[in-house]
Amino acid sequence: MPSKHAESSSPRPRGDTSWFVNDRFGMFIHWGLYALPARHEWIKHHEQIPDADYDKYFKHFDPDMYNPDLWAAAASNAGMKYFVITTKHHEGFCLWDSKLTDYKATNTPAGRDLLRPMVDAFRRRNMRVGLYHSLIDWHHPDFVIDDMHSMRNSPDRKKLNAKRVQARYAEYLHGQVREILSQYGKIDILWFDFSYPAGKSGRGANWIGKGREDWKSEALLKLVRELQPQVILDDRLDLPDGWDIKTPEQFQPREWVKVDGKPVVWEACQTFSGSWGYHRDEESWKSVDMLVQMLIDTVSKGGNLLLNVGPTGRGEFDRRALERLDGMGEWMRRHARSIYGCTQAPAEFKAPQDCRLTFNPAKKRLYVHLFAWPFQALHLDGKAFVERVEYAQLLNDASEIRFRKSLTPQARRGPDRHDTLTLTLPVKKPGVTVPVIELFLK
Repeated sequence: MPSKHAESSSPRPRGDTSWFVNDRFGMFIHWGLYALPARHEWIKHHEQIPDADYDKYFKHFDPDMYNPDLWAAAASNAGMKYFVITTKHHEGFCLWDSKLTDYKATNTPAGRDLLRPMVDAFRRRNMRVGLYHSLIDWHHPDFVIDDMHSMRNSPDRKKLNAKRVQARYAEYLHGQVREILSQYGKIDILWFDFSYPAGKSGRGANWIGKGREDWKSEALLKLVRELQPQVILDDRLDLPDGWDIKTPEQFQPREWVKVDGKPVVWEACQTFSGSWGYHRDEESWKSVDMLVQMLIDTVSKGGNLLLNVGPTGRGEFDRRALERLDGMGEWMRRHARSIYGCTQAPAEFKAPQDCRLTFNPAKKRLYVHLFAWPFQALHLDGKAFVERVEYAQLLNDASEIRFRKSLTPQARRGPDRHDTLTLTLPVKKPGVTVPVIELFLK
């Protein structure tokens, strides 16, 4: 199990992912002015809202019910071990008291730095701290309007761009990164988002985007490593190396994520619904069953799950999010040891149909997660199961599962004889979201 992106031949410094591949489960938080319109965090882009019109959200941002201790409690009780908060999303609004802009929480009715109490609250729960920072900024006067910008179709685009200097924006970007990496103690994860250079976006060479030269990514990477050498860095600076984790978004990889054929540290970032920011009317919310299975599936492929919450404009997690966090926490309370410290099972162990395997190499325990409950018998085919399993139990209550070693009827008749470990299960599925069988290996 790779604990760092150490497989790369690059000499660049790396962040410390040793804790990351143990903890496996984190909370993403998308919070900004877009919580007020409550119809997607990209609303300014999607609806092409000019700054003058979008400013009403700045004037009315007043999260009077914001209590980060409640946020941290909800995350910790769900079994999450770290969090990542949007210090600034693409709209350009900053949650902290940046000295480089007036477009910040301290100048709204909120009237205070919203980032510091959040960082402190999560640390009190012994959770690691991650900061998301957008490379994009649709509000900054020097951010050159491109084909991803909220003002991309403005008839004044050319005139507006005549006064904009992208290099000045890059200086501002670097200055804000220096602030957030200097003022909030040790930062465990830095999540940049995102690059979209022409020719790599799928929109064609004539499409105007931004990449490493626009962000001055090489210098930005150097700054990050100087300020926080241990910080885990994502892969969105449009650089071939220097990152620590790959970050597939809104899909589940079919296997352990690889780069140049080698497995790397990776994290799936997913939402409860179809939006990252608070979306009042969005209804495609995933069930607790689906979310638990998503977590298990991710760990079974050697990855982490970063699951997103979009707080409301008053500063609360809404009821739908809390219900799902509670449901995941109820499952994690009894099954966390099949997640923490676990990874993909060794290749000699093959998962049965409708199951996922996770493996704790330090404890020599294999976990069989049953997405569908079979009738009485679960067949684990392969010599490794027969030779290495010494004891089996349901993880939720530590009740013994008896087993026998045998040849399957198909193996007796065919030329490819193989051993099978058959577990005798209760007829009725245990009353948990996903039952787990813990196998103790020799």
